[in-house]
Amino acid sequence: SRQARQHLPLMKPTLSLLVLAAAALVLYTASRPGNVASTIARMPARSIAPLSVRGAAGRRVNMCPKATAGDVTELVGNTPLVKLNTIPGKEGAVATIYAKLESMEPMSSVKDRIGRSMILEAEKAGKITPGKTVLVEPTSGNTGIALAFIAAARGYKLILTMPESMSIERRMVLRALGAEVVLTPKAKGMGGALAKAEEIVKSTPDAYQLQQFANPDNPKAHYTTTGPEIASQLEKTDIFVSGIGTGGTITGTGQYLKEQNPDTYIVAVEPTESAVLSGGKPGPHPIQGIGAGFVPPVLNTEIYDEVLQVSGAEAMDMARRMSTEEGILCGISSGAAVVAAAKVAARPENAGKNVVAIIPSFGERYLSTAMFEALRKEAYDMPTAELS
Repeated sequence: SRQARQHLPLMKPTLSLLVLAAAALVLYTASRPGNVASTIARMPARSIAPLSVRGAAGRRVNMCPKATAGDVTELVGNTPLVKLNTIPGKEGAVATIYAKLESMEPMSSVKDRIGRSMILEAEKAGKITPGKTVLVEPTSGNTGIALAFIAAARGYKLILTMPESMSIERRMVLRALGAEVVLTPKAKGMGGALAKAEEIVKSTPDAYQLQQFANPDNPKAHYTTTGPEIASQLEKTDIFVSGIGTGGTITGTGQYLKEQNPDTYIVAVEPTESAVLSGGKPGPHPIQGIGAGFVPPVLNTEIYDEVLQVSGAEAMDMARRMSTEEGILCGISSGAAVVAAAKVAARPENAGKNVVAIIPSFGERYLSTAMFEALRKEAYDMPTAELS
């Protein structure tokens, strides 16, 4: 048409520019074999379905998962690894510290991995049935949230027992996902929540307890996903640091990393106030998610080379610093992991080495806790500006 012909002179140079830009990108990619082209070549497709334990060692991880997912459970895993650039220098680190951001899971915590693994593996084994089985589990919050979103997606009723000391955000998220929450006394810790869960199982028809503290599908989730991901993301992991909650993360990931490199140094982190792994007595502490007050059956105590104690005050201070100095909003146990990682990274014998620390959860889940008490008061007291 006449109108189309009028615009033709404008279209031709535009198309020419697009062709030239595409050609330039191709030439740039081909000329940088150590960067773009080689990176693409090293990234074969990876299914998000559970990996078999036997075949896991040969896998490479595709950090760009498929564009669509069959359901929300397929979004678990493939979290990024990021270098910390400010805090290590201030702490005198001579090693490089990387943070594995499990806070970027669908429900913002590392527990999404085991929630998915435990439910799907129980289904495969015929132990539970959607629409019939009532799932019951004690939790400090994040495992419960992981179970709650998987249960909602697959059609299970879920009853969770949780110490009353856990944050209000945890209670609200669990209820929002449809889970029933039963609070237990703060003084009894996770032991009290565990006892209440067992009581509920005995009195509830078709109830099934997933038993995160003893379930082998807990560490298996990390052996088949977290470990291979880290090995794919970093050429060499010299030191791996993880807090101990159930013990699944350090057991599964640690085993995989040691199989790749037997010299990998594994550091366990526990609260100073409840240093059970170090031979101390259990006690109340503010680091939600770790320091259960007992040695979990699923924890392989032979996998780690050292246990470092971090106080609640140290953990909260570091978590706040992670937000303002690294731009990473994370939880209290994440702060504990970074404190431990910084201590290890500052040792002269670790100069030039790579340290990987697990960041278990997102900081927004802790806004009501003591960690953000000052900021919370500041936010409530903020004046409203007058408009001119």
